[in-house]
Amino acid sequence: MAPDNRSFIALKKYLKKPVDGLKSIRVAIVADSASQFIHQALKGFGISEGIHYDIFEADYNQIDLQVFDPGSELYESKPDYVIILRSSEKLLKKYYSLSGEEKSQFGANQTAYAKNLYQQISSQLKARVIFNTFPELNDAVFGNFSTKTPSSFLYQLRKLNMGLMDLAQEEKNLFLVDLAALVAQRGYAQFSDAKMYISADMVFSIDILPDLAEQLHKVIQAIAGSFKKCLILDLDNTTWGGIIGDDGLEGIQIGDLGLGKAFTDLQLWAKELKKRGIIIAVCSKNTESIAKEPFISHPDMKLRLDDIAVFVANWETKVDNIRHIQSILNIGFDSMVFLDDNPFEREMVKQNIPDITVPELPEDPAEYMPYLRTLNLFETASFTEEDEQRTKQYQEEANRNILQKSFANEEEFLASLGMECEIKPFDNFTIPRIAQLSQRSNQFNLRTVRYTEDDIRRIAQSPDHFTLSFSLKDIYGDYGLIAFIILEKKSADTLFIDSWIMSCRVLKRGMELLTLKSIIDLAKEQGFSEVTGEYLPTKKNELVREHYPKLGFTTTEANNYTISVADYPYDKNIYIKRK
Repeated sequence: MAPDNRSFIALKKYLKKPVDGLKSIRVAIVADSASQFIHQALKGFGISEGIHYDIFEADYNQIDLQVFDPGSELYESKPDYVIILRSSEKLLKKYYSLSGEEKSQFGANQTAYAKNLYQQISSQLKARVIFNTFPELNDAVFGNFSTKTPSSFLYQLRKLNMGLMDLAQEEKNLFLVDLAALVAQRGYAQFSDAKMYISADMVFSIDILPDLAEQLHKVIQAIAGSFKKCLILDLDNTTWGGIIGDDGLEGIQIGDLGLGKAFTDLQLWAKELKKRGIIIAVCSKNTESIAKEPFISHPDMKLRLDDIAVFVANWETKVDNIRHIQSILNIGFDSMVFLDDNPFEREMVKQNIPDITVPELPEDPAEYMPYLRTLNLFETASFTEEDEQRTKQYQEEANRNILQKSFANEEEFLASLGMECEIKPFDNFTIPRIAQLSQRSNQFNLRTVRYTEDDIRRIAQSPDHFTLSFSLKDIYGDYGLIAFIILEKKSADTLFIDSWIMSCRVLKRGMELLTLKSIIDLAKEQGFSEVTGEYLPTKKNELVREHYPKLGFTTTEANNYTISVADYPYDKNIYIKRK
């Protein structure tokens, strides 16, 4: 968040700004304590980030009334997201009213109650539901012995938080905003205002509201497919201490001694991000061979060359080199984070690439990781095993880019790749990745309709839909699942392309042609005479504005297209074999 958004007063000022033209997201807030300031903070934060949160706020302490009444205002508001905020303070009052045996089951019973809330909401709405974890409120009845007895409130609170995390794994449309972690970071004294709680039943302090709004915003945006995908690292005095060109391999600071620990910690963090699927790139003003030497030869380096998807070290500007990295990765600048110790370089990048995130690293490297952890830069709403292969896939793509330059024309290059594609309906193995593509894809996404894993499973079993998934490999490696199609029966003659989503990694490979041929083949087999499609423009999918016209569809009305199955030309060159 920008520095001028760090106060509740600053967020309230955004409420006076017009919201015309902003993307609108419907949100419901239902809380067990006063929530009007949370409402204002989230709405203001959203406007500061270009999002209009259209918020329904339930009256105070009406969780059960709103959730368990099918005719409640909550359901009438038809939100995209339902935020249920519950407090440790209210939980403690319930706990004190119980018998000894009931207290020992409190965590399990509260987890069951949370599940009931979620299932009731899900039975009425297609909304995503966000619960909070509970900050650790130690009532000091047992002291440190509270960690040893199930009869203590702290024991049950921790058990409840674990129960909520397990529940969120079970229910794909349930997400958590981790207030327990936020309080551990900021301290309970800053999180809560005792006077406000007593006088106005407000659990959250004014000072914590911007942080709470930011975390809620990040969870919602991650679910909606907007999140960071790439970490770009400077090298000298960022990834290691010292200057490799001057200090030499033995002179740079890394390892377990002194300041070297700070750089080692940053490298370990970056390596874990890579394992989670974040793309790691290098952008350094250096001679490439010298810059690569620590990655190859230094015994204390945690990051190695095979951890880096794109390695750029030369004497060009950081701005030009980041643009080069973006051209290889083919992701938006707003999906990238750039770390550099040099304030001048940071400012140059921010001025010339305003969408990129450039944290203001502290002067002391010892503070790098404590600071970066507070930013929560890499929020996500999903994780699959395929994410771990992302670095290898982008390294392979860099090799393809080098190969392409050696061919006289595009046709020869495509033929040389030896591409093979597996095409099949959705199944239990592909559904998690398909759901992730639905959530994450912004550029090659014709309608930008987001589906969760549960949604995809329902569609896969629907008699009114046909599904196709596409997995691609070539001589350099396996792209994995790179595209999917959802087709809906509109009439006896017409198939509608509900979703056509493709990874931008395979642009200009001919996948668009193969995908359309597969749609036409399916339509012909099932007896449909036409296929229709729709383009719903967003700020990020300009790439596919002319997608349907380029493929031979005709315009029926604004952003709506059709193609005749009988008239589809099968003579187009496609350099991809079907497995």
